[in-house]
Amino acid sequence: MFDLETLFGLLTLTGLEIVLGIDNIVVIAIIAATLPVHQREQARVIGLSLAMITRLMLLFSIAWIAGLTQPMVMVGKLALSGRDLLMLGGGLFLIVKAVREMHEAMEAALAPEASRKPTGFASAIAQIVVLDVVFSFDSVITAVGMAREIWVMAAAVIIAVFIMLIASGPIMRFIHVNPTIKMLALAFVLLIGMALVAEGMGFAIPKGYLYFAMLFSVFVESLNVAMARRRRKAEAEVQGGALAPPSKSEPLAGNPVPAQQQGLS
Repeated sequence: MFDLETLFGLLTLTGLEIVLGIDNIVVIAIIAATLPVHQREQARVIGLSLAMITRLMLLFSIAWIAGLTQPMVMVGKLALSGRDLLMLGGGLFLIVKAVREMHEAMEAALAPEASRKPTGFASAIAQIVVLDVVFSFDSVITAVGMAREIWVMAAAVIIAVFIMLIASGPIMRFIHVNPTIKMLALAFVLLIGMALVAEGMGFAIPKGYLYFAMLFSVFVESLNVAMARRRRKAEAEVQGGALAPPSKSEPLAGNPVPAQQQGLS
């Protein structure tokens, strides 16, 4: 039955799903940046749509998810479940991906004329699909822990992905336009990868700490971007004033004032 408590639970769970999807948006933006410009928007839409489908499929496979939490591999005294192995694999992939992208960005800055070969569209979508599975676990586990009705969980996932689909476009374009923000996003991907590896090894890092560090870094970098824009605007105004032609009332340097004007003065 749809009552006030159910509505409050739906809104709360939707908000949490959006927060848990932030890292998914950042990773999709970084992968899409490796594609040709005309394919980036398509990759973003397909990536988030697949993220929604993956979350819904996992949501209706709760028994399978519960089975993944059982120990599968023993490494010394550390028991690793299927979920742990998935987190380890996804985290290592993100670390390698972030380091490679950082290296290529630095190489491109040193030699801009040497443009790299764009990633294939199918390869980018395959990477997004695999990482959607990794990022979907926290989302689904949170949904199962907060709601009792399966339709509330599914509705929260669908609404959250729809909102992310709208908000991710401006975020992705902002990352692509500002190179420093793109490097910051790569640092976030590296941080997320390390957090996934730590979680897979049994050392869970609270997501709140990660999100606070990310928001604070974005705030500081936004100040730097704003200062750089104001500096460029001031320099353009100074250069424009220096190149402006003199007014008619002011004689040009080296040209004497006519005698008639001197007599009038």
